[in-house]
Amino acid sequence: MIEWLFVPAAYLIGSISSAIIICRLMGLPDPREQGSGNPGATNVMRIGGKKAAAITLLGDLLKGLLPVYLAKVMGVSVELLALTGLAAFLGHLYPLFFKFEGGKGVATSIGVLLGFSWPLGLAFVATWLLIYKVGKISSLSALFASVISPVYAWFLVGDYYVVGAAVFMMVFLLWRHKSNIQRLINGEE
Repeated sequence: MIEWLFVPAAYLIGSISSAIIICRLMGLPDPREQGSGNPGATNVMRIGGKKAAAITLLGDLLKGLLPVYLAKVMGVSVELLALTGLAAFLGHLYPLFFKFEGGKGVATSIGVLLGFSWPLGLAFVATWLLIYKVGKISSLSALFASVISPVYAWFLVGDYYVVGAAVFMMVFLLWRHKSNIQRLINGEE
């Protein structure tokens, strides 16, 4: 029964906003009040440069990866593993420590997918990189990779819980990127 503690622990870990913390430590403005207003690596790059963005990206990725990886090492069921990943992801989107105002979830979802299966996470990253190389639009790359991630989950992992988690994250990533989608449609992104 103690293994169910992974879910609330993952949510709390996900609630740690890498962007806000990194910006504070580096003397940068609060990312929720600058640029796009999103506490994520892309906005941190706008206001603080590549180094701050890279650290933010790594922090967001790790808070998705570590809880899932630890749960996996502890031998929890696949169902609980999926819930742990979703809790970390939702913690990033709706962080308890930052008034439930979080980022869009791309890096954290990559961490979760890497925790489920290294090939699954790497397939997401490879897709993101390929689409970015062609289109040079970060949001489009993230959206495309997230839409195809359930297909990757089916073929690379083949478990309904992992596929379900990938679908859940895809839906939330699309929702969180609705303004980006509108700008893409309008040719403004």
